[in-house]
Amino acid sequence: MKTIFRILLCAGVVMTMYGCGGNQKKNASSSDEMEADSVEVSLVAVETARMQDVPQTDVFTSTVQAFAVNNIAPQAGGRIERIHAEVGDFVSQGKMLAEMNRSQLDQARLKLLNDSTEFGRLKQLYDEGGLSKSDLDAIEMSFKVSRSTYQNLLENTFLRSPISGVVSVRNYDRGDMYGGQPIFVVQQITPVKLLVAVSETDYTKVHVGDAVEITADALPGETFTGKVKRIYPTVDPTTHTVTTEIQVTNADRKLRPGMFAKAKVEFGVNHSVTVPDAAVVKQPGSGQRSVFVLNEDSTVSLRIVTLGRHFGTSYEILDGLQEGEVVVTKGHASLKNGSAVQVMDK
Repeated sequence: MKTIFRILLCAGVVMTMYGCGGNQKKNASSSDEMEADSVEVSLVAVETARMQDVPQTDVFTSTVQAFAVNNIAPQAGGRIERIHAEVGDFVSQGKMLAEMNRSQLDQARLKLLNDSTEFGRLKQLYDEGGLSKSDLDAIEMSFKVSRSTYQNLLENTFLRSPISGVVSVRNYDRGDMYGGQPIFVVQQITPVKLLVAVSETDYTKVHVGDAVEITADALPGETFTGKVKRIYPTVDPTTHTVTTEIQVTNADRKLRPGMFAKAKVEFGVNHSVTVPDAAVVKQPGSGQRSVFVLNEDSTVSLRIVTLGRHFGTSYEILDGLQEGEVVVTKGHASLKNGSAVQVMDK
C-alpha cells in the first residue's frame, strides 16, 4: 500500500514540474512579444544632402563716418569778430567761416611793408657796391620772417574751411573769446566711409576696389554701392579680425555720419554640401551642431557637422556630411542616436 502511495506522489510531483515549466515558457514568449511591440517608431520627414553653389557672403554692422573731420580754430587766443556759418550749412573748400580780431594782423602787415621797403632799398645799395653781403643777408632774413609771420596770422585771423563739407558743430558766438574748443567742426560727407571687422580667415578674399552693398536703417528700401578703399595691415590679436575701410560716394548726401548701417561683403562662391536649416540641431550644453542621418535599417545616427554660410533656408556643411546622405528635417525632437524611424509620405 505504501509503495502505491509513493508512486502516485512522485507522479504528481512530476506532472506539477512539467506543468510549471510549460507556463514559464509561455510567459517568457509573451514577454518577448510585448517587448517587441513596445519599441517606439518616430515619424519623420527627410531631405537628401546635395551639392550647391554657395555665395560666401557676410553682413557686417557698422556706423557711417565722415571721410574727413576738421576742427576749425585759430592758433592763438583772441576775440571772435564775425561768424559766417551755422550748423547744417554746406560749405565749399576755402569758404570763410569766422574772423578773429585783426589787431595783431595789422601790426604784422605794417612790419612786413617796412621790412619789404628796407630790403628793396638795401638790395639796390648792395648792387651799387655800397653794402656788404652779410648786411644784405640780415635784412633779407628779417623780411622773410616778417612775411612768414604775416601769412600765419592771416590764416589764423580769417578762418576758412580746408575741405568741402557740412558744419556739424559751432561752439562760439560773435564777440566770444576763443578758449580752446574748436570754433567749428566741418565734416566731409561726400564721400563717407564705414569700417568693418573682417575675420582673418576671410580677409585674403577681400581686395581693394571690391564692390560692397550698403543699407542704412534710417533709409529703408534704399541700397548704396560702396567700394573697399583700404585694408589695414595688421590683425587684431583679441578678435582675430582685420579692419577694412569701405568708401561710399554719397553724392546725394543721404548717408550721414552716425547712421547705423550694414555692409554686405562678397567673398566669392563655394561648391559645397547643403541641407535645409531645419535639419540642423544644436547640441544641448555646447556650441556643436549636428544632424540625424537616416540609415538603411530605418534607424538614425546623430552626426556632428561643421556649418558654413546660412543662405535662404539652407546651411552650407563644411565637414561631417557627404553628398547624397539623407537627413531628418522634421520630427527629430524626440530622436536620439539609434532611434527607429518611419519616413512620412511627402
